[in-house]
Amino acid sequence: MKRFFVLFVLILTSVLILSTNGLYAGSAESGDLKSISGKAVESMDSGGYTYVNVEKDGKNTWVAVPSSKVAVGQDISFYPGIFMSNFKSKTLDRTFETIIFSKGIMGEQGMGSATESAGREKVKASPNMTIKVDKASGPDAYTVAELYEKSAGLDGKTVVFRGKVVKFSPRIMGKNWVHIQDGSGEISKGTNDITVTSEDVISQGDVVTVKGILNTNEDFGSGYKFAVIVEEASIKE
Repeated sequence: MKRFFVLFVLILTSVLILSTNGLYAGSAESGDLKSISGKAVESMDSGGYTYVNVEKDGKNTWVAVPSSKVAVGQDISFYPGIFMSNFKSKTLDRTFETIIFSKGIMGEQGMGSATESAGREKVKASPNMTIKVDKASGPDAYTVAELYEKSAGLDGKTVVFRGKVVKFSPRIMGKNWVHIQDGSGEISKGTNDITVTSEDVISQGDVVTVKGILNTNEDFGSGYKFAVIVEEASIKE
């Protein structure tokens, strides 16, 4: 029961954050406490979400989940979610009369696994991938290695750095999770890769400039701890 309540809060938080940032207009109603299942008759991807039209017993239901692979015609089941009415997706330029925001497809990675993939494990550069990004300029500019080396003195302060996006995981716990490397640091010590949380959407492979607040020893629960993380970040190419 406690785990379900935590999950419900996480989904509701994600919806509220989307609303706050003007990504949709609509009203949240009581949560649908049952899983949603049926045949996928339509599917589209936009803004870090996959929208699926599910048909069952002649009734159609729209469901939105974090980006997932869905094939039209497949039988599919979704976790319980939050019911929304008059939801407007600006990225699709479409208003859904009703839609359910679910954490994902049943039988695939759950919220915990997705969060682990997004932030808990350090991402190692591919042996065939050489990363070398010039350091940002300015008094608050650092390399990735320097963010780790000087983290004690930078805790709670604004930092700026440049790097290459090696992984992007959208809308987990209401945030986009990004792994960034610039070629500095040591893989063996985990100081070559830094995790960033942001509302901005970018793509893997982009070279970006990040400005955010460095925090140390952050614990999000369930074993997801970060010695160094940059939060509330703005990310620009």
